[in-house]
Amino acid sequence: MKRRLLQEFYCPICRASFQNFHDHITNYHSDEEIELAIIKDKEQGLTDKDVGKKYRINLKRLEQIIRKHMGVNISVGATQKVIKTFEPANFQLQKTTIWSFKSRGNWATHSGAYRGNWSPFIPRNVILMFSREGDLVLDQFCGGGTTAVEAKLLGRRCIAVDINEKAIELAKQNVNFNLPLSLYGSKIYEPELIVGDARNLYFIPDNSVDLICAHPPYSDAIKYTENTMGDLSHLKVDDFLAEMRAVASESFRVLKPGKFCAILIGDLRRGGHIVPLGFKLMNVFMEAGFLLKYLVIKLQHNCKATGFWLEKSRTYNFLLLAHEYLPIFYKPQSKSTLVSEQRVANFQIKFAIPALSSENIEGTTVWFYDPSNFEEFIETNVAFRYGNGTPIIRVFSPYTSGNLNERSFEHELNTYIANNERFFESRDYVTFHAYDFEFSGYIFPTAKYIVDFLNLPGFALKEIIILIPKNYTDIPHLPDNELLRVHSYLLVYRRT
Repeated sequence: MKRRLLQEFYCPICRASFQNFHDHITNYHSDEEIELAIIKDKEQGLTDKDVGKKYRINLKRLEQIIRKHMGVNISVGATQKVIKTFEPANFQLQKTTIWSFKSRGNWATHSGAYRGNWSPFIPRNVILMFSREGDLVLDQFCGGGTTAVEAKLLGRRCIAVDINEKAIELAKQNVNFNLPLSLYGSKIYEPELIVGDARNLYFIPDNSVDLICAHPPYSDAIKYTENTMGDLSHLKVDDFLAEMRAVASESFRVLKPGKFCAILIGDLRRGGHIVPLGFKLMNVFMEAGFLLKYLVIKLQHNCKATGFWLEKSRTYNFLLLAHEYLPIFYKPQSKSTLVSEQRVANFQIKFAIPALSSENIEGTTVWFYDPSNFEEFIETNVAFRYGNGTPIIRVFSPYTSGNLNERSFEHELNTYIANNERFFESRDYVTFHAYDFEFSGYIFPTAKYIVDFLNLPGFALKEIIILIPKNYTDIPHLPDNELLRVHSYLLVYRRT
């Protein structure tokens, strides 16, 4: 590693600091000694940034060292947290399909130490909306135990499973706290934490779980173990989705009919294009028999494009990924399919004129707009990023309260594209504006079906953008388990 560090991270621009670095690592006699020194610094609370600066390693290499020596991908030393409060201040249930938590949440034993773990606000909302006290909650991707902690706090039974025994050890530390019964006035259930495989939940009976609340890896975006057999975080997209079919099948088997399954998932960027992992995983669960009850967009607050990154996003024409998906599936009482009618899709082509100004240009995949100025806002952003001085095609998808069969939608979509082929021949970019809509009590995910079915030869998906009105929180009173749809999508396709 010493030689690797010298070769890989030497920078002629910073030779003085490099000499200090060289003097520092020569105090060690082997790669192993350097790695152990890094682990010691992490256990003593040195930040990732400071470790990277001290040893001239990037985050990917640091994660690899931590996984190798600690068995779990955590960002700080594993120390027992002092609990200051058992619940978030001024908590309110989410009321729309946009979930935005500016603070990730640090009540009870929650922290951001486990890399890639989700905000405890997510399982708290899901558990309160879709289960009752005493119900059994399953999280088959336990990680550091965020869902298990919330289940204990909220008076639910919980089975939490992870393939990594070190993750289960960490989760056991996190659920090991005394909860004052007088604070909640309900029975306290200790979570059952199990080393196991989400693809084979043989120890859980059929139709026995009241709610599934899980956060699987996003293919190989973050590796959670170094070499644990069966760890899905080492798999590329196609292999990951193939294995997730077994996860979806087991989820459907163990969940009671009439109950819900919530899965947080995000997209990836590869080769300058979006890999729609979120939509692809939704297909996996729907093919297993689930129906899509809600499709929530969870915003990320650590990737706002300002300064350096905003300029880079403009120069290299990419958007920072600032959203994830939280599909909330429903297991029907029977295997019967939804009765749907064939309706004619009402597509419409518009053009975005070339932009005259670069002001108010968005740098992430989440665009907030003023409803009174929607058209100008969209045209300015689309034309500036993708226009190259020529008008950009904007295709509006159907928005209807009627029923629409996905196969008829596929036919209507590609028939419309074929009939208007002349508009696409000389274009470098095409955008599709789509809304999710509801029929028979379930979501018709129009944007997902466009990505699934679109036949536009020579084009590839460049971006999935979430459009949100700035006043989206101004909503009427809704029941606790209802969510108002407030977002739409802008799909950007680029000629390859």
